[in-house]
Parts: sequence; structure tokens; C-alpha cells
Amino acid sequence: MMKLLFGLWSVLLDLTMFHSQALMQNRIIGGNAAAPNSIRYMVSLQSTSGQHFCGGSLVHRYWVLTAAHCNIGTDQMMIVAGDYKLNVFEGTEQYAKPHKLIPHPLYNSSTNNADIMLIKLRAPMVLNKFVSLAPLPRQGTGVVEGHPCQVSGWGHNGVGGVQAPVTLQSVTVPIVSAARCNSSDSFDGNITANMICAGSHSGGKDACKGDSGGPLVCRGRVYGMVSWGYGCGDARFPGVYTAVSRFRRWLDQTIYGPHLRCFGYR
Repeated sequence: MMKLLFGLWSVLLDLTMFHSQALMQNRIIGGNAAAPNSIRYMVSLQSTSGQHFCGGSLVHRYWVLTAAHCNIGTDQMMIVAGDYKLNVFEGTEQYAKPHKLIPHPLYNSSTNNADIMLIKLRAPMVLNKFVSLAPLPRQGTGVVEGHPCQVSGWGHNGVGGVQAPVTLQSVTVPIVSAARCNSSDSFDGNITANMICAGSHSGGKDACKGDSGGPLVCRGRVYGMVSWGYGCGDARFPGVYTAVSRFRRWLDQTIYGPHLRCFGYR
């Protein structure tokens, strides 16, 4: 699940070593190309040289939701909204530099707990028929085992040179219970309450390296973000996602702060 000069890659590898070691294949597994501009809140996190390394979701004109382990620093990052095929200018893209990166204060890179981060943009994205906001779940809500959800991303791992165009991919995966995901046959107790699992019982469908931070959409809302896993598409090890509903209050407080009362808490 999770293109640049080698210097920047070393930064990425240091920050995401656990993820890079766990996820060795290249992109969404077992999926298909999404319909053009059908996932309008999806954004690409890119290096300043234009190399995609993580996904994210636009949750406010000034704010992007992604994984904390995608933090490579504000000076190294560019946010691209309205994209479909990477490395092809389609005229629908919008670009913004980050103003600040706010990883959750409880994020732990060793356990992957609270792997969630907000990016505040220097300038707002313009909402149109190619760019929209991601619907989020209410605080504390969940999705039952077996419910089908969609994960999307541009995951790939090209280093240097000119990459072939990469089209946004999606695949449908069912929610896996915490009990099964935490069993001795799977992640053996390493799944915290801030994580959810999703993957096919027969394997072969999953997010992968480069998809980190991308959305897992259930019932039309972003319930999860690609976080970590062992391998890609392994039936024993479903993909592990940050449970967005566990952090909805933190997201609202960070984005809206003292203005929450004016908006009414959802």
C-alpha cells in the first residue's frame, strides 16, 4: 500500500520504512480504472519534482486528509486535485503548496496507531465538476463486517526518469472484523481500536505501496485511509486502514477550531 531523486526517496523511506517493508508490490491490486473524474475529492501528494508518493482526500477547500506517515515536510510537497492520469496534463488539475502539516498527536510510527494527518493548503482549491469535498462519517460510527467498500489510488513506485501515465484505480473490498484481523492467523493483536481492516476472503484485492493516505469509501463516506499491511492482496492479511470516524472530532476541531459552535457539531 504506499518519484523523485534518490535524496528525497531516502527521506520517504526513512519516514515510511515500516510501510515500505510491508508493502512491496506496486499499486491497487485486483481493481480497475475508475471512471474519469468520478472520485472528485481524491488528491495526489507529490514531490516538488512531480512524483506521486501518497493519496489523500480533500475535506475542505483549504484542507486535505491523509496518513501521518506521508509526512515528508512542507517544503518537499505539492498537492494536486482534479487529476486522473498522472504525468498527463488534462486541464482539470489544480495545484497547491501546503502551509502546514498536522499529524495527529498520538501518531506512533512503530505501532501505526493514529496514522492520520491534516494538510492545510496555502491557497484554497476551487470546487467544480472535477474537484469536490469528501463526505466524512460521524464520530464513532462504524461499518459492519462484510460491507463492501471502495479503495482508490495511483500507487506505483517509479524512481527517476519519465513514468508512464498512471490512471486512478479502484477496487471493492469487504470490511473484515477486528476479531478476525487480530487473530493469531492474521495480525495477532496489532490492530488497535483506531484501525479497520478490509480485504477479500480469497485475497487478490487490496491497496498497495503508493496508495497510502487514499480513501476507503463505505456508504458514500470516507471511513478509512490506507495505512499499512503485510504484502498486497494476501488473504491472511487484509489491508489496514485508519478508522476516520475515530478522529472526526479532532478533524473538526483542527479545521474549524473556535468556529465549531457556529457550524453546529455533526
